Amino acid sequence: MAVTPTRTSSVPPGLWVFVGGCAGALTRALISTAVPDSTTGVPTTTLAINLSGALVLGWLLRTLALTGGDRGWHRALRLGVGTGVLGGYTTFSTFAIQTVELARNDHLLAFVAYLGLSLVGGFAAAWAGTAIARSTTRRHR
Repeated sequence: MAVTPTRTSSVPPGLWVFVGGCAGALTRALISTAVPDSTTGVPTTTLAINLSGALVLGWLLRTLALTGGDRGWHRALRLGVGTGVLGGYTTFSTFAIQTVELARNDHLLAFVAYLGLSLVGGFAAAWAGTAIARSTTRRHR
């Protein structure tokens, strides 16, 4: 007997991304307004947002991969939370502009620190998220 995937929702995939993206961008805007950057010259608020987003995205995608294919509610969750919420929450464009501004204004130490922490920290956070997913998924199987 063939198993057919269950239909979890008639919501178009693009709507999941749109609604999630709105929620993520709003969350980022609220955090950025409430928590000003530190006085070190490094845009710490954007850095924290991007690193936390990388961690959660690593965890989410690895958990979904370990617990099923990209269909049904897994797909809706990946699109709504992964692409939508976390895509709207994190911001490559703000990171790029802030990095350019640090260089243009001759804040070399802050430029190098921000660039390095963002790139290396982003990879490390995503890796940590996948490691957490592997660990917690094994325990719950």
